[in-house]
Amino acid sequence: MPAGLFELRKDAITGWWVATVVDRAFHRERFALAAEPVDDHGSCRNCHEPEGNGVRLRVLKDFAFHVVGTEEEARHLEQNLAQVAISQARASGSWRTVVAPPGEHRPLQAVGSETITGLLEACAISIRDARRIGQTDYLQVVQNWGAQAGARTNHLCFDLYDLPQIPHRVAEELGGSARFVIREGECPYCRLIRDEVRLEQRLIYEDAESVAFAPFASRSPFEVWVAPRRHEADFGRATAADIASSGEALRQVLGRLANLDGPPHNLVLHTAPLRERVDGTYHWHWEIHPRLREIAGLELGTGLPVNPVSPEDAVDELLRSIRLGVGGESG
Repeated sequence: MPAGLFELRKDAITGWWVATVVDRAFHRERFALAAEPVDDHGSCRNCHEPEGNGVRLRVLKDFAFHVVGTEEEARHLEQNLAQVAISQARASGSWRTVVAPPGEHRPLQAVGSETITGLLEACAISIRDARRIGQTDYLQVVQNWGAQAGARTNHLCFDLYDLPQIPHRVAEELGGSARFVIREGECPYCRLIRDEVRLEQRLIYEDAESVAFAPFASRSPFEVWVAPRRHEADFGRATAADIASSGEALRQVLGRLANLDGPPHNLVLHTAPLRERVDGTYHWHWEIHPRLREIAGLELGTGLPVNPVSPEDAVDELLRSIRLGVGGESG
């Protein structure tokens, strides 16, 4: 009996499904895409705002989010101006950015370890500060590289979104992790890290502190996770060794991805919420999502991610650069 085109793979933590293409030959040219620069008209505000020569924190917008709820609730706010105007409806959160030193317009894998460590340390400090202040529920750390990935600048930076709610994806991970711990007696990420190191087929990089691998139910082509071996829910509590190691793992992975012509990508951090203690069940990790395809009808109609590259093929392609002796050594 011939094999099907897709494998339906299940994320063991969230329970969500992914359709993975498995019987189509991998062709590199389909996924070789260079990140396009942002048209900034020759002016980069991150180069001189704020003043300074190193890694800096720039506030883009305080009270960046207005919680108005459903359309019906928003109309109610508009109709009761004597009580509250929609522009005043529970304004909260902020949008900030951690920017690399002035003039640093190279991708993350091309800069030195000192700059990468400085960027990640600033993110960890921001998480600690947000938890101490306690005004919002979650601090989302994002790096967008390339115009196709939604970047607004060519400057190397990490955006910080101080959100008044826990993002849906993170909430699903939190719930799934807690259920897994109750059922299996251990953190699912700790088991996942141990299994990926043992099986090796989706393993990209490892050192004493961190592991980088393509998840079994990858939602996008060449999706990679970087996670610490040491169990820890909150990136705000990451040690100096954790930060240095995860920074090097990110540099190594992005260096391998650069062999696909330096693709646009989104780098996101998943960490513990600010107002909840999930120390025993959650595990912080970075996710790299290259932006290499368009969304098709099956995904729009079903909500089922369709990954046109199996994670095993993706890892084989990324490790090919190691066998050929290129990539991953920038900076």
